[in-house]
Order: sequence, then C-alpha cells, then structure tokens
Amino acid sequence: MNEEKAIALIKKYKQGNLTKSEEGRLYEWYLLQAAESRAELSPEEMEHTVELIRNRLPLSQPDSSIRLWRRIGTIAAAVFLCLSGIYFFAYYKSSNPAGDQAVVMDILPGKTGATLTLSNGKQISLAEAASGKIAEEAGLTVSKAPDGQIVYQAATDMDSGTDANAINTLSTAKGETYMLRLPDGSGIWLNSASSISYPLRLAHQNTRLVKISGEVYFEVAKDKKHPFVVESRGQRVEVLGTHFNVNGYENEDLTATTLVEGMVKVSSGKHSKIIRPGQQALTSKAGISLRQADLDNITDWKEGDFYLNHVEFKTAMRKISRWYDVEVIYEEDFPEDLETGGWISRNNKLSTVLKLIESSGQVHFRVQGRKVFVSK
Repeated sequence: MNEEKAIALIKKYKQGNLTKSEEGRLYEWYLLQAAESRAELSPEEMEHTVELIRNRLPLSQPDSSIRLWRRIGTIAAAVFLCLSGIYFFAYYKSSNPAGDQAVVMDILPGKTGATLTLSNGKQISLAEAASGKIAEEAGLTVSKAPDGQIVYQAATDMDSGTDANAINTLSTAKGETYMLRLPDGSGIWLNSASSISYPLRLAHQNTRLVKISGEVYFEVAKDKKHPFVVESRGQRVEVLGTHFNVNGYENEDLTATTLVEGMVKVSSGKHSKIIRPGQQALTSKAGISLRQADLDNITDWKEGDFYLNHVEFKTAMRKISRWYDVEVIYEEDFPEDLETGGWISRNNKLSTVLKLIESSGQVHFRVQGRKVFVSK
C-alpha cells in the first residue's frame, strides 16, 4: 500500500468510516512502517500502544496454525508515532542513513513493462517505446498512449484483405506488470512472468478466443453475440462479460480461476463447473473443485500489494520471487505448515519485505545476489 492510499485510510479512520477489511489493512501498514523504525519506547508506553492499537484498529485473532506476524509488542514503538499519520511519513523516509549498505545492495521492486510480439515476429519493448504509433498490421494501428497503455484502432476497412489469423502476444518478464486494452475493448492486467496471445480481429470473431500463461486479470467487454473464451494451463473459461482472475503459473499446484463479477464456466477435459462471484475454481488432473475465495488475496497484485492473510508461506514467497525476480532456496526440513498474514506494498524494496517477515522471529533470510536463502 502506497502513501496516498495510507493517507486516505487514515482520513477515513478519523471519520469513523473504515470497513473491517480497511481496518486490518491500515493496521498491517502501521506494522510495516514500525518494522523499519528505530524509535524506542519504555515498556509502559509500549504496553499502552499495543492496547491502543488493539482497541482502535481491531483484527481477528490468529488461528491455531503457525503464523508469522505475532510479535506486535516488539515493533509497537513506531506505531505510537504513526497514530498521527502525517509525521510518520517524514520520519520513515529519513530512517535509512546515507551509505547504508543494505540500501546500496538492495533489490528494487518490479516495474511496468512488457514485450509486444507482432504477427510477423517483430518484438517491441513497451518500457522503451515512446508514446504514439508503434506498429500497423492487419488493418489496425497499434499505439502507446501517454499513460503507457496499448491501444488498437481500425486503420482501414477490416474486411478488405485483413489477415484473419494475425496474432499478437503481450508478455511480461519476472518483475514486470502491464495493462492492455484488447481490440474488442476488454481490459487485461498481466502479472509478472505472464503472457496473453490474441487475434487482431478479436472483436469480429464468433468466439473471442485468447490464450494465456501465468496470471491475468480480465475485465471483459460485454458482447452476448461473441462469447469470450480464455484457454490456459489445462482449462478453458467461457464468459459473456465479467471480471475474473486466472492464475495458471507452472510452479503452482493448481490452476485457479476466481470470479469477481458476472458468471463464467470453467472446463477441463470432461469436467466443467459454473462459478459465481466470490467463488474460485481449482483445476487439476483430477478435475475441478469449487471454494469460496478471499478476493483481496486474489487481486492484491493488481492493486499493487501483497495480501498475505492465511496464505501458505511458500505460496507467499513464490509471489515475492516473481515480483523481485529472485530465487528462493529453503533449508532442509523447512516446515510446510507455516502461514503468513498481513499486507505489504509491492512498491517496497526486497529488504523491507524480508525484514517485516523476519520480525515474526519464525524465519530468517540471507540474500546473496538474486538468491534468497530461508531458514528457521
């Protein structure tokens, strides 16, 4: 969560308008800032601060499984300073002295960027491309808007000599994310290490078929006459107009399709399921199962956060690994039942993220180049 979002939540908090989800998010943001602070309080002040936080920004109590964010008292000092909101931003920005080696050697967060591959095989780095027209093919002009978004516009009569099979592919590397507006007007968000392939005549096809890898969030333009179909790792998703997320990374056990709005049909082999808002379809070789989803945990990356409440530790570290483009290596016999909690902004440097996790006292990190070693 960035500073602008935090300030907005602080204002809502002072007005008494925070939702339960927002209360938890602000509370965890305080803890993140506190983990970076060097402020110290007496035991009496610390006890008072913890009680104040507990009463004013309540969170549900952790369950019996192993959790990572349990030592609130050890990082409560800066939270005491944080209750006024604005003072803390200035303090936090100056908390790292110049010349600190951790800053010099730190790994920066990912960025907006992607590679567009045209139907003729030409590749265009969108991070480097200037705004304006970048290509023209199959009767369409491909332009990069000032905000970085790729826009397709008809350049000629689409029915005269247009290659109906022309395909474009947009792909992100580790540490990149990108938003795309498809030729039919659908909004697409690509997470790190993901791709989407789509026909340039998408809006004119009987079935709007796209193929993806990795993780992609969709806001599909409504068109009842032309169903929208997404093919990904071992499954097929059919929609008319809806918002949903597909996570089909190869290093995840299952392909997860989560519906935010509308209704979709998920198919795999002989199996199929209809899912409704708030549900998640999990596809494996054994078939498709449904469960209720925590939408904050699904769309966190799109909003610029890591939402880690009740997330398996190794799953959380895979999210972190893809965004910072690092390899995570575990010591032998590292527990499988470790569970995380909290919110962390994806705009933080890697050292900040790891430091907050380490504050639980349950794990230890050692960074060597782009390798992160994890031990108990």
